[in-house]
Formats: sequence, structure tokens, C-alpha cells
Amino acid sequence: MTADTVSASSSRPVRPTWVVVAVSVFFGLFYAYVVWSAVGFLVSQATGPLGLNGAGWSLLLAAVAFPLIAFGVAFAIGWRRVWWEFSLTLLVGLGLVAVFWLNVVAYSVMFGASLLG
Repeated sequence: MTADTVSASSSRPVRPTWVVVAVSVFFGLFYAYVVWSAVGFLVSQATGPLGLNGAGWSLLLAAVAFPLIAFGVAFAIGWRRVWWEFSLTLLVGLGLVAVFWLNVVAYSVMFGASLLG
């Protein structure tokens, strides 16, 4: 290692792990709420009198999986950054999840009959 590498790595402040955990748990609760809502919507549509066809299953399962994937990607992008940049990254991911969820709900309202068995 050269002196430049050592000085560059030692000049970076050490962030405690509890900050990453606290920010992740705070935003993770919002992501979990969206997943819970998507699972509830999937169950209510699937147990209806007509059930769901293939398009309905794929759309509503994507609504369940997308928040989990978005949280994982946002966490992977931001966990080594400063706490406010990490929070901002998770907030942007949550915004994408909210837009996707609203699109799923709007599609279900407008074209819900095409999703049923």
C-alpha cells in the first residue's frame, strides 16, 4: 500500500453499524407495508368468484416482488454512503415502489375484468 492509499482510506470517517440498521429498519417498514398491501390485494382477487388468469397472477405477483427488489437494489447502492445519502436512496426507491403500486391499482380499476379468470 502506498501512503496515498492509506491516507485516503483513513480520512474517511467510520460510520457505526447501528446507523445503517436504524435507517434500513425505518424505511423497511414502509416497504413492508407496500408488500403487505400487495399480498392482501392478491389474496382478495385470487379468492374471488372468478379467480385470476395468467396476466392477473403475473401482475399481482410483480406487485408483491417489486418492493422487495427495489429495497434490495436501493440498499446495495446506498449502504456505504453517508446516512443522509443512504436515506435519500431508500426514499427514491420507495417513490418508485409507490408509482408502481399506483400503476397496478389504476390498471386493476380500469382493466380489472381482463385480469379475472
